[in-house]
Parts: sequence; C-alpha cells; structure tokens
Amino acid sequence: MQTQAGARRPQRADARRNFDALIAAAREAFAEHGTGASLEEIARRAGVGIGTLYRNFPTRRDLFDAVYMDEIGALCRAADDVAGLAPWDALAMWLQRFVGYVATKRAIYEEINRDSEMIRGARDVMYEAADRLLTRAQEAGVARRDVSSDDLLRLISGLTAGGYVDDAQRERVLAVALDGVRAR
Repeated sequence: MQTQAGARRPQRADARRNFDALIAAAREAFAEHGTGASLEEIARRAGVGIGTLYRNFPTRRDLFDAVYMDEIGALCRAADDVAGLAPWDALAMWLQRFVGYVATKRAIYEEINRDSEMIRGARDVMYEAADRLLTRAQEAGVARRDVSSDDLLRLISGLTAGGYVDDAQRERVLAVALDGVRAR
C-alpha cells in the first residue's frame, strides 16, 4: 500500500519491520505529545536510528501522511472485520472505531495536506467502507433510508470535533447519534 506520494512500504522484511515500527512509534508519540513530538524520540521508540527514520520519511509531513494512511487502512480493515455481524451491530461497531480514530488523530489531521490526491483517495476509500455498512443496514431495515454515508460520516466527524470529559461521555453521545440513524 502506498502510504504517501513517493514512499512505499519497503519490500525487504527487515526494512518493512523498521517502517512499521516507525509508524507505530509515531502514532504513539503523536497521541501523547501532539504533532510536535520529537523525531529522535520516535526513532528511539521504534528501535532504529534517526537516519532510518529520514530514509523512510524525509519530512515530518511524510511521517504524518504515513500515519494517517495507516489509520485509514485500519479503518477499512475494521469495516471488513465487522461485516459478518448483524447489519446494525456492524455499522455501530465500525462507527465506534471511527470515533476512536478521529478522537486520537485530530492533531495529525491538522498537519496533512487535505487537498492532496492521497488524502482524497483515502477519503474515497473510507466513504466506500461506510457506504457498504450503511447500505447493508438500510437494506435490513435497521437504519434510516434517508441517511447517506456522507451524512453519517459528517455526523460522526462533528461529534468528535469537541472534547469530552471522558470516554464514557463520548460513548453516550455516540449512542444518542446512533439512535437518530436507527430506523423506527
């Protein structure tokens, strides 16, 4: 999978391990310290030298983009993982995952180029995953037919724009929103 313009996950097993370790370390560091997290700290967490980080991600923005794309891939895989559940359960579980994703990635989202072809492609893939789950729930009669995937993703994105006292509050607000999507 191409993670950003020009950079691909390496083919050699050892280089792939380093690449994946850097993505995981960056995800953790950005979640803990925001987008200003030290690149040296990210390399240390990944167990590689700073040169390895720069070989894979020449700029900080390249690293932001790669973390973002990795998370989009995880969201799409999550849609596939829940597809075997009952239609409403699949939709609700995926939206819970989506809310968790947005809540932890807000800082990275501010740093990426949202007009890039890569980000537009990621958005398309995410909408496709949402559409599959929503359409299935609508066909089963458990989700309102007048709701589009665009409506749904905007609703969820809006829910995550503000902060919450704790995870329990965020879950309650999501439950209220999902009640509005559920067919009566």
